[in-house]
Amino acid sequence: MTTAPLSLQHIIRPSSLTDKKAPVLFMLHGYGSNEDDLFSFAAELPEELCIISVRAPYPLEPYGYAWYAINFDAEKGKWSDDTEATASRDKITHFIEEACANYHLDIDSVSLLGFSQGTILSYAVALSYPDKIKNVIALSGYINESILVAGYETGNYANLNIYASHGKVDQVIPLEWAQRAPELLKKLKINHVFEEFPVGHGVAPQNFYSLKKWLVNKI
Repeated sequence: MTTAPLSLQHIIRPSSLTDKKAPVLFMLHGYGSNEDDLFSFAAELPEELCIISVRAPYPLEPYGYAWYAINFDAEKGKWSDDTEATASRDKITHFIEEACANYHLDIDSVSLLGFSQGTILSYAVALSYPDKIKNVIALSGYINESILVAGYETGNYANLNIYASHGKVDQVIPLEWAQRAPELLKKLKINHVFEEFPVGHGVAPQNFYSLKKWLVNKI
């Protein structure tokens, strides 16, 4: 069930661990979706992980939610609301701390799994506050440097691991945007993997098996 004792609506699958604080995976859905979307992966992921799928704060008509507004005005072109995105970056960071305290989770073993807009926010949180995040799974998204904290270039990323993937024929977010990520991650000396799959804006089965194998080795 969806729960809301904390600052963001979410659904949770508890960890199988009972003798110590569990590692946790936060799921961040894409634009216009909700917390049920990525949660479908939960049954296939390691039982020791506590999995928390989070609902974005901004409702969209007629249904669905967004981490920030995207304007599709034909005259001005498509653009993102970076002010809202930055606010969501910090809402997610606050929620991670809240949830770890409330559910007695291991604050030193936090992973993020994002899709599309959720990936953009996952990158933003991890690259802005690398001391708070251990692993990122970045699906079908890209790095928006405009929503990273000032001075992120000098951050300590020694303990951060990133798995990124993208569809070769993604019609929503161009492959070239995603391909810039490895260049920046390499510059920041972040341990990372980047893979491409012959799909559109989605997660192919082979993509899921690959990210699952990566995650099992990182938690």
